[in-house]
Amino acid sequence: MPLGTLDRTPPPFFKQGPSSLSKLVFFSTLALFLMVADTRLKISQPLRAAVGTVLYPAQWLVMQPVYLMQNAGAYFSTVQSAQQTEAAARQKLALQALRATQVEQLTLENNRLRKLLALREQLSVASQPAEVLYDAADPYTRKVIIDRGMAQGIEAGSPVLDESGVLGQVTRVYPLVSEVTLVIDRDQAIPVLNTRTGARSVAYGDPVTHGGAMELRFMPADADVQAGDLLTTSGVDGLYPPGLPVAQVTKVERRADATFARIYCTPKALALGARHVMVLAPLRGQIPAPPAPEKSVPVAKRKGRP
Repeated sequence: MPLGTLDRTPPPFFKQGPSSLSKLVFFSTLALFLMVADTRLKISQPLRAAVGTVLYPAQWLVMQPVYLMQNAGAYFSTVQSAQQTEAAARQKLALQALRATQVEQLTLENNRLRKLLALREQLSVASQPAEVLYDAADPYTRKVIIDRGMAQGIEAGSPVLDESGVLGQVTRVYPLVSEVTLVIDRDQAIPVLNTRTGARSVAYGDPVTHGGAMELRFMPADADVQAGDLLTTSGVDGLYPPGLPVAQVTKVERRADATFARIYCTPKALALGARHVMVLAPLRGQIPAPPAPEKSVPVAKRKGRP
């Protein structure tokens, strides 16, 4: 057989596609492109919402044994625990009655001062109740999932409260559920007001200290802050209504060699055990827009003068 008629191509068994290095470069470039596109353009948000909607029945079904165990534990609670709870409730009710008497007097004085100074009445905020389903799966954050979403009109940025104070803020909304970032999360910050001094500052989450707390940062070492001071929302951020309890100062550390003081706070809300919460509408939708700047009229120069 002549040598020119022989097929010199390798058989199909030994044929290979692109090299491993080419595949690595291609898929690495594709992964970086998808990450940048998701960060900038939010292309995976509809997919996340669809997956969250599809997995919601499975999540609800998986949580049923946990609810059954919790209900069984509550059913077998002792009579002594119930008596202690009743005594604590009676004591708290007596304190609340005393505070209610003081609040009525202060409210009357406040209304008179508002009428005298022609102050604008406080904005009314719409709210709706919600229930905490479970904690978020990420162990490096402090987030919970509530049973309200887009279908119930929940918006991203909505404040979330429990019976004691500010619990957190809605950071992600799905069709049927929403994700709430707690005030003790390291990435959470909230403008606060010291009710004793009237000084404004910003409280940051500190999930490491005592299993979850807050911290006032960038406060001068000689700042007038004492243990026991109550911190409430200042309302300057246009998100939280003013006057909501946030935290209480528990410890103040001042060092001669440090410019800022270390101020530790305990949140008023039950950050690690809240079950029933209240979701408020963001305050920014009720604040009037700032007036448009006036156009300056150019002044004509007189003849004979520069």
